[in-house]
Amino acid sequence: MSEESHSRRYGAIFLGLFVLTILELATANLPLARLPIALMLVGLAIVKASLVAMFYMHLKFEKILLTLVALAPLAFSLIFTLIIGHDLMLSR
Repeated sequence: MSEESHSRRYGAIFLGLFVLTILELATANLPLARLPIALMLVGLAIVKASLVAMFYMHLKFEKILLTLVALAPLAFSLIFTLIIGHDLMLSR
């Protein structure tokens, strides 16, 4: 790949991360209950973390096992978020 192609790809990923950050800020200020906001924020964070892992950490070009090992913490973050969400619903 040419240098211009790499720069264009990294620029697009950076722009995507920027837009996702703006969406996170907007989501945090929505007039909704805490649980839906928390779930939306975790979803956006998972997308952002996946973009960073796949392109900036170059996992897109690695074998699938290494990618799964590197992305496994994302599954744990979702599980922990669901546990916290359950606790938030109980505290009402």
